[in-house]
Amino acid sequence: MMKRGAICTVIALKIAMAGAQEEIAEPDDAAGVDDPYIWLEDVEGEEALDWVEAQNEVSVGYLESLPTFDGLYDRNLEILNSDDRIAAPSLRGDHVFNFWRDATNTRGLWRRTTVENYVSGDPDWETILDLDALAEAEGENWVWKGASCLRPDYRLCALHLSRGGADAVVIREFDVEERVFVGDGFLVPEAKSELGWIDEDTVYVGTDFGDGSLTDSGYPRTSRVWRRGEPISDATEIFAGEQSDVWAGVYRSWGGDVHYDLAVRAPTFYTSTSYLVTEGGELRQIEIPEDADFRGVFNGQMLVELKSDWTVSGETFVQGSLIAADFEKVMQGEPDFHALFVPTPNTALPRGGVMSTRDFLILNILEDVVSRMVRYQLIDGEWVLEDIGTEAFGSIRLVAASETSNDMFFSYENYLVPDTLYFSEDGGAGTEALQSLPQFFDADGMSIEQRFATSSDGTRIPYFLVLPAGFEANGNTPTLLYGYGGFEISLTPGYSATVGHSWLARGGAYAVANIRGGGEYGPRWHQAALKENRQVAYDDFIAVAEDLIERGVTSPQHLGIRGGSNGGLLTGVMLTQRPDLWNAVVVQVPLLDMRRYNRLLAGASWMAEYGNPDTGDWTFISEYSPYHNIQSDVDYPTPFFTTSTRDDRVHPGHARKMVARMTEMGHELLYFENTVGGHAGASDNTQVARNEAMVYSYLWDQLSPK
Repeated sequence: MMKRGAICTVIALKIAMAGAQEEIAEPDDAAGVDDPYIWLEDVEGEEALDWVEAQNEVSVGYLESLPTFDGLYDRNLEILNSDDRIAAPSLRGDHVFNFWRDATNTRGLWRRTTVENYVSGDPDWETILDLDALAEAEGENWVWKGASCLRPDYRLCALHLSRGGADAVVIREFDVEERVFVGDGFLVPEAKSELGWIDEDTVYVGTDFGDGSLTDSGYPRTSRVWRRGEPISDATEIFAGEQSDVWAGVYRSWGGDVHYDLAVRAPTFYTSTSYLVTEGGELRQIEIPEDADFRGVFNGQMLVELKSDWTVSGETFVQGSLIAADFEKVMQGEPDFHALFVPTPNTALPRGGVMSTRDFLILNILEDVVSRMVRYQLIDGEWVLEDIGTEAFGSIRLVAASETSNDMFFSYENYLVPDTLYFSEDGGAGTEALQSLPQFFDADGMSIEQRFATSSDGTRIPYFLVLPAGFEANGNTPTLLYGYGGFEISLTPGYSATVGHSWLARGGAYAVANIRGGGEYGPRWHQAALKENRQVAYDDFIAVAEDLIERGVTSPQHLGIRGGSNGGLLTGVMLTQRPDLWNAVVVQVPLLDMRRYNRLLAGASWMAEYGNPDTGDWTFISEYSPYHNIQSDVDYPTPFFTTSTRDDRVHPGHARKMVARMTEMGHELLYFENTVGGHAGASDNTQVARNEAMVYSYLWDQLSPK
């Protein structure tokens, strides 16, 4: 039903809306800004790149000379290229598709096998596209960004290829059976684009059509019908949003064998209005709250996830509920909703927590940030609920499901138990463990605990703590604390071979803070830290750090923190607000200049999260903006900033300017800017291995007992 329809299209778009914009250049309003380092926002300017090169030369030379670097790098690369990794499945028809990178195929292979062959445990893969060969033949630094294929045979696919890992992609039509790009096929030049199939000769397309075709956030503002053989410029516009919207577009969703063409206009990151597009082109609004998530149609039932309480037909459904009603009746003005999931104080349905097979609706529920799985079946108009038995105290991920059968894949892991991939051919009633990752580090003697800290306003904040073998609560354990706290993203227990061999096996402790702003307890947990309430997320993180110190796990001398993107903003704030609490601060692909974030790349799309600094909101944003709160007379720990030149999501100018300002003030720091890699900071296994080796070499150098 919705795995590749409403859920994937809208939710994946929202996740990617740490998005990006067109070619990066100096902003139009730069001349009027009192900022001596605004020239560093000119991403590929000669002066800026010379500055980057000089910074990299000093920092990389130091980091790669540390005694831990070579061993960490070699082990990272060995793990990343290991054939023992699980080939993540994607179900399309009778086939399992997979994208695979290793030491030989550094850019990767797009490949497939049959479901039966994959489940056998020794799949015989057919290579569909060799991205290394393509990049060499075309002289392009291609990075794989996924494929959208035409059902039901999935022969024609729109491939998304990025230059250097940026969010902007080139979209090219590919014939899976012939293994070739279609000669007269659909081709969308590099942009932040969307393309969705209608039929073999027709697609919906949203892209940069010139002036007025993009929103202020840099996403498509219009959706057009594009027919095979006609120039893209002749595509017919059928839907448009406002310039101030985050995004607007049209896509086709499937509920079994029935398709629904849906138009969506998103005025903000967290609000949208959806319309059913009739065959005659009429737009019929789907009457649900603007802040609700339309989750698609399953067996004729429309699914809606609520972000606030909603009273409909005399019944009130609470915030965080998943509700369902007959779609046709809703469109006829006769809504009769039923609650499938109702949250409790310690349970929530996280983002990505809904998946469906032909006959079953699968829910992945968090209970105090630990997963459990259930399924629903619609029998004679009634929803029947069953538990799906899984391992306890860990994280479940819904991996893939079939629209034409009850085949499904899910995985289980925790911090010390490697991922295990499970398969079920009956919607979860019976499951089979297909493959587990090997133990990439020796976890013997290590332990996991869930603890709760008390924040400044009395709220209990959960956090996970992984303790090394032989741990003693003497305050001397090197400890790394990780956090994010934004965009309703939940941090659940996950196995990381890199954390394991680089940190835990060396005797370090690892903590993950489930602070407000995330989705661990649903929309209420997220909304508690929006805009003027942002400081509560930072207070939560501080509370976890202080709890670790008070309980003797570590001390400020041995405590370090790490975060990226919104988490990079978190660690940047922690550097400026509480420099006394840490001795190492990793700030990756961060937002830091919160005065100008909304004018840089996709920053305008995040104003529903942070507020608008061009209004009175600057009063509260200025209280925590790291770029504006760094002081010359404060003793800071030596931080490590990282970013990427090709990050067209969070502007590299944030990290550059912060480093320039701190350097001018005389503060010691480290900085590395990867020239490729996009928002992930790396585009292949070699780059990932190097980046992680630098980070953990820095952390161990700063935090280990000397």
